[in-house]
Amino acid sequence: MARILSLLIVVWLVIGAFAAYQRDYFSDTDTNCAEAGNIALTVVAGPLNYLGVNPKVDCSDVDVDVPEPSQ
Repeated sequence: MARILSLLIVVWLVIGAFAAYQRDYFSDTDTNCAEAGNIALTVVAGPLNYLGVNPKVDCSDVDVDVPEPSQ
């Protein structure tokens, strides 16, 4: 049973990676938060991409406060 589940998960992720490839997500070398998130969501969505799911990430609301080093 575990082998079948593992195989299904691998096939699911391969289909998602192929969907990301078809959307040319891997062709751009400049990757930012939104692009990396879109790639990850597309791969995780797997076959759902072919059923109309088009996951997108919006990183414009992300506000990260990085502490400054002490002087």
